[in-house]
Parts: sequence; C-alpha cells; structure tokens
Amino acid sequence: MAAIPTDKTLQALARTLGERLAERGEWLATAESCTGGLLAKLLTDIPGSSDWFERGLVTYSNRAKQELLAVPAETLARAGAVSAETALAMARGLAAAAPVHWALAVTGIAGPGGGSPGKPVGTVWLAWSGARLAPFASRYQFGGGRDAVRRRAAASALETLLQLLEDNDGQ
Repeated sequence: MAAIPTDKTLQALARTLGERLAERGEWLATAESCTGGLLAKLLTDIPGSSDWFERGLVTYSNRAKQELLAVPAETLARAGAVSAETALAMARGLAAAAPVHWALAVTGIAGPGGGSPGKPVGTVWLAWSGARLAPFASRYQFGGGRDAVRRRAAASALETLLQLLEDNDGQ
C-alpha cells in the first residue's frame, strides 16, 4: 500500500494544479462527498486561488446531491451514492451549474462504517469533466482509516486532474 499523502504532499499537488490552471486561464469547481471539503480546503489555502478556483460544494447527503448537483433520484436508488453513475452525475451537474473549464467530483465510503461486501470501506469514485473532455469516472479502493481514505482520494483527484491538464495542453 502506498504511503498516506502528507500535508506537504497534498499542498504541493494543490499548488501545482493552481499554477497550471492560472497559466491556462482556466477555472475549477469541486463537488465532494466523502472528502468533506478537503479538496476545497487544499485549493483555497493557496494565496490567489480566487483566480482559478470558482466554487466547492460538499454534497454529503443524497438530498444535497439531488438539490445542488441535479443527481437523479433514480440514479441514487439504482446505483447508490457510491457509484460511477453518481460520480458522473455529480461532475455533470457541477459543470452545468458552474462557469468552469473543469469539474471534479468525489463520492465514497471513508469509514469506519458504511461498507458492504460489494462496496467495502475505502471504495471511492472520482469523476472529472472538462470543456474538451467527455466526463469519466474511476473507481479506487483505498486502505487505512477515515483520514487515510480521504487523503488518498484527494491526492488521486488532484494527480489525475494534473495529468488531464498535461494531456490537454494546447487544445
């Protein structure tokens, strides 16, 4: 198992992401469930983040996902809050509501309870949506306690968005 990302590691990822977004003149918004605002905190800890970070929503309950991100009740009933379908709906809903180039969504089970055989503690779905990118979601299975799951989810979200920015340079 990879080491739990430290504060320094998470801050460096957030800072690098902010620099890339600022260079490109692009904006980011986040929709978070299991990370409880950790991504928004990391991003807004950076002086000048108001030049590239537009908003962050913590949509912890299913009701919040429906009301603020337009996640269909049918999706939540059929697939559950921790699913590719819900993560994608969160990213799409955020992208539709926020005037941004990039939307990032996270939903999962940080623990220690709430897991099931099909979705054990540590299951996290991340989704990304970009102006020049079809929305997609990825499933992760993180080990460790609640804090470790949240930190690993945040690091994975930021690392992947950095890679997407690199892959979409000049487009």
